[in-house]
Amino acid sequence: MTEPLVTPDDRYVVVRGRLWRRSNPALSEDARERLVSDLMAARRAKQAAMRAGDEKARAQAREQVDAAKRALGERGPVWWTDRAPDWNRHLAKNTPYAGWYAEHSAHAEHTDEPDD
Repeated sequence: MTEPLVTPDDRYVVVRGRLWRRSNPALSEDARERLVSDLMAARRAKQAAMRAGDEKARAQAREQVDAAKRALGERGPVWWTDRAPDWNRHLAKNTPYAGWYAEHSAHAEHTDEPDD
């Protein structure tokens, strides 16, 4: 698998033409590792709940996924300080990154979509 395409400002990764916000680079490596571990555990819990048909556990696991993603800076308030808008989950071709993306779109079409 090739490395995902990253916008020039390092704010987003492009997957199947869509922008996904990256983690806050100001997080310490320890904090980032802990939060990623929490995120993966929450995703596993969500899958287990879905397999078991446990909607209450699934909802709780989804909340844990969301909390980890917010702590990582991938959701919620943006982590950059220049007041630039957040284009998370937008198609790159419909954002100010459109020209840049057009030059790199052949690469971007070969990556997998992140799960929630």
